[in-house]
Amino acid sequence: MAASGSVSMLLASTLTVLLFAGMQMYKTQLASSEWMTVLGGFLGSNLFILILTAVNNFEYVAFGKGFQARLFPEVVVCLVLAMFASSLVHRVCVTTCAIFSIVALYYVNKISSSTYAPVVTVTPQQSGKKKK
Repeated sequence: MAASGSVSMLLASTLTVLLFAGMQMYKTQLASSEWMTVLGGFLGSNLFILILTAVNNFEYVAFGKGFQARLFPEVVVCLVLAMFASSLVHRVCVTTCAIFSIVALYYVNKISSSTYAPVVTVTPQQSGKKKK
């Protein structure tokens, strides 16, 4: 069962704050080794998806059903915010956050396109020539 726009916005906002707080609480552990910095970037990309979800649901509630997120300003601003949050942990987390976020954005777009895109049916047209 899907949540409504306002409930989804509230959940995404709450999870964003909790994930950011967790990243700040464990930033010494996340910066301790190479693999942990990669994990920090992965957490940053999850932060990006949560921020993007919260922003888009806010726009859905405020502007109506037909509103869509665009590359600029929504996606770019959310990516910059997530990369800034990752930069507070470690410099390498910024790079891995950007990479993971671009991959996650591709898959979110792919899922969204398959779910919400209108179904287009193509009817074959007959040529003007008749077979004898």
